[in-house]
Amino acid sequence: MAKTTLITARLDPELKRATENILKQLGLTHTQAITMFYRQINMRRGLPFEVNIPNAETQQAIADAVNRQNTKSFETVDEAFKELGI
Repeated sequence: MAKTTLITARLDPELKRATENILKQLGLTHTQAITMFYRQINMRRGLPFEVNIPNAETQQAIADAVNRQNTKSFETVDEAFKELGI
């Protein structure tokens, strides 16, 4: 067996609990999940997801969507496609 090293991290207890529940459903331990995360960082030579601060236009679009402002709703997919000209 390969040598291992210990990692210690401080987490919000609720975040840890919620994550434990998800990992349990996936059949993964914390160690397996962290190992997967580290392997992805090594494979991609960076984080396996995008980390950025949205620009002002994107922030406004997110706020509008959350508050359901400046948005349209459709009863069917066909209505949405028609609106989009598809």
